[in-house]
Amino acid sequence: KSTLICLENTQNMLGGVALPASYISSIGKMAQERDMKVHIDGARIMNAAVALNTSPSDLCEGADSISICLSKGLGAPMGSILVGETEFIRLARRARKRLGGGMRQVGVIASMGMHALTNNVDRMADDHSRAQRIASELKNAGFFLPRDGQVDTNIVFFALPDNSKLTKEELPAKMFEKYGVKIAGGYSKGGRMFRLVTHMDVDDEGVDATIEGIISLCIP
Repeated sequence: KSTLICLENTQNMLGGVALPASYISSIGKMAQERDMKVHIDGARIMNAAVALNTSPSDLCEGADSISICLSKGLGAPMGSILVGETEFIRLARRARKRLGGGMRQVGVIASMGMHALTNNVDRMADDHSRAQRIASELKNAGFFLPRDGQVDTNIVFFALPDNSKLTKEELPAKMFEKYGVKIAGGYSKGGRMFRLVTHMDVDDEGVDATIEGIISLCIP
């Protein structure tokens, strides 16, 4: 018998799709009716909140627990947060200890996370805008993008056009060699998709180099 439903927000493999509060709430209601729990993998929940112009708490309503990553779009060097009821957290701490996850002097890590949560949430809109610009330019140049190029947050998936001058295996090395940009491939069936993620260390100049490099290297 199933006892747990796990949701990811934003949804990575769909290209950073932000799941709205109405969807989360409907899943929570369905789970409650069936005596099930709901956990949200909220590694990028702040990206979803910014994209949907809502609060993280609204996106967690109906969930029993949520994990939040502090080191992705939020930009902290390390750290994650697990949120849930008192007994759930007690058991989680015990499991962490058994698995060797206990740490000392974690106040330094906590301070980084507090700084990220205080200062780096609203600026995620810039990451989203940059990702959307990349998606738009690649789509207009003839690359394939899921969802007809629609990008909600900071993740862009794309595939090379049939007439590309480079293969999917050649592109990453050439991008780094000529433009100093690292990109990751091998996604989707057959590994034809590339994944780009914008974050606080990627500025407009970096976006320009990425767009120019991919298009100039691939389009005849």
